[in-house]
Amino acid sequence: MEFDQVKQRRLSDDIVVRLETMILEGTLKAGARLPAERALSEQFGVSRPSLREAIQKLVARGLLSSRQGGGTYVTGALGSTFSDPLLQLLENNPGAQRDLLEFRHTLEGSCAYYAALRATEVDHQRLREAFEMLQSCYARSNENPCRAEEGAVDARFHLAIAEASHNAVLLHTIRGLFDLLKRNVTINIGGMYALRGETRDMLMRQHRELFEAIIERRADDARSISNRHIDYVREVLAEGQEEALRLARAQRRQGGQ
Repeated sequence: MEFDQVKQRRLSDDIVVRLETMILEGTLKAGARLPAERALSEQFGVSRPSLREAIQKLVARGLLSSRQGGGTYVTGALGSTFSDPLLQLLENNPGAQRDLLEFRHTLEGSCAYYAALRATEVDHQRLREAFEMLQSCYARSNENPCRAEEGAVDARFHLAIAEASHNAVLLHTIRGLFDLLKRNVTINIGGMYALRGETRDMLMRQHRELFEAIIERRADDARSISNRHIDYVREVLAEGQEEALRLARAQRRQGGQ
């Protein structure tokens, strides 16, 4: 019986795996600059030539990019699911907004469920910081509303939940859709506040309930609360669309007289 020889793994391949893992788990984010070569080689406990070889392999695969005299970066396009022109097209299309809310219903519910099951104490702290930032934004907006700021911190709160899920596919999907999610939230907030006076208090309550369910590791409750949150948004926006249709119909009738 003949056996194939065991090929010795190159050190650079081990470094590649290490860097790939850091990118996949979100430790190295898209667009982030890697530490200087000397610092990174010391951190990994490897030689600079081996590190350099690993980086070159990842550059060739499109995961990293090197800038002349400017260091090495995680490719900024990673996870950029939608281009800016498509973002604008989607945000101006009512049907696409409905589709995005349906997508969020499934995606964010799963993130909340797994975050409640798997979040570490470090995740809890990051989630708490994101939640407190959101609550602070709500408080400031009572005096000086800023829909764009609210949309951004709201989206970051949901991103923190995705990070706490410890599911790489969910995390990178949310990250890739972050700009789209932020715009969707901003648009929704503006429309909802104009339609219902209780919207701000309702959103604050829903986010608090979601935060508490995750912290208390109530996975089924977390998913249910997330789903109810999206259902509420859809309900209010559907009412607004119906009202807009009735108004347009009435105006057409008036113009036809």
